[in-house]
Amino acid sequence: MTAALTYEGGLRTRMTHLKSGEVVITDAPTDNHGKGAAFSPTDLVATALASCMLTTMGIKANQLGINMDGATAEVLKVMASDPRRIAEVHVKLAMPDNNYSDKDKAVLENTALTCPVAKSLHPDVVQHVEFSW
Repeated sequence: MTAALTYEGGLRTRMTHLKSGEVVITDAPTDNHGKGAAFSPTDLVATALASCMLTTMGIKANQLGINMDGATAEVLKVMASDPRRIAEVHVKLAMPDNNYSDKDKAVLENTALTCPVAKSLHPDVVQHVEFSW
């Protein structure tokens, strides 16, 4: 088992990561009957894409002896309706100024674009990814 979840009522869930005990709360978004007081489940999916990109890039950077500490990401999720779903995820990745070679940039960008979450999302979910070096 990876996680245990409890529906707490009021469109809120509590998710516990079983190995670490870390807890994440979700709330329904304000445009879907919720309070928007925490990440929505679809926010987590969109944010997981950026987190996966940074994580896999970090793994590759470590293998290449590159320090990318301080890299950041911004995420914009675009919803569609009928059926309600994630239509687009926009990710802006900003890398710290470390004088990356063109080869290193290409390897790290490919690593991000082929991360497990990117490959797990349905092909209809448009992934817009921007790298700032």
